[in-house]
Amino acid sequence: MNDVQVQSNLRVAEVDGFEIAVDVYRPDIDNPPAVIYLHGGGWQLGDKKDGADDRLARLASYGIAVVSANYRLAPQGSYPNPIHDVKAVVRWLRAHGAELGVSTDRIGVWGASAGAYLATMVGLTPGDDELEGVVGDDLDQSSRVDAVVHWFGPSDLAANAGRSWIESHLLPPPFEKALLGEDEVAAPSDTSWNASPLSRVTSLAPPFLIAHGDRDRITLSAQSHALHDALVSTGARSTLLVLGGAGHEGPEFDQHDHLGITAAFLSAHLRG
Repeated sequence: MNDVQVQSNLRVAEVDGFEIAVDVYRPDIDNPPAVIYLHGGGWQLGDKKDGADDRLARLASYGIAVVSANYRLAPQGSYPNPIHDVKAVVRWLRAHGAELGVSTDRIGVWGASAGAYLATMVGLTPGDDELEGVVGDDLDQSSRVDAVVHWFGPSDLAANAGRSWIESHLLPPPFEKALLGEDEVAAPSDTSWNASPLSRVTSLAPPFLIAHGDRDRITLSAQSHALHDALVSTGARSTLLVLGGAGHEGPEFDQHDHLGITAAFLSAHLRG
């Protein structure tokens, strides 16, 4: 394992009074590859410091620099604003990697839950006019990423938000309302489909590592199976891991063996 140095609250950009910033967890090696991490929280809560010790620093100890970013949350964070923010972070990292002492020839993106959704949308939409945005000062840089780690996120927003009449009384309101708005969740349209990763899958997708718990009752594992199947059907590369007994954000995801698999995937695809 490598020692990890942390730089906190590095400013990326400001948009509508919100400051996009990152914390960098850098292993003590020369020019490590870098992955951008995006926290979960249903697009409504959470912070870039979530999991700082158990997840982010631990992953970095395997030799991968982790750049944990914040992004606009609801109500500012309606679609596509958070995607614009993350693409700004990718461009910023590509522009400033040398200053940070990390390699940016190839960049990965990794997210959990709502963050997995954002990571996946960024991975699947390089150069997309609608989703590129104009956030930040590094618009001359590419927002392309070279590997995606998707942990227990939604791939079809309308399907994930669906509720029967009894479920609507027993379960919390769908988190997708914060991203898409209540009307779109109540009556899904092309908007919710176009905002879903499944609608964006092509053979040009970067390699994916998808992990989901088989006891997840917030985002069913079927969402990850659908994303994996869609990627593979186009000829894109995808690996699907099902963690037995794990629920949503279960501690199994932060165990050394699973983080080791995640680090190995990133290393394989980000090192020259």
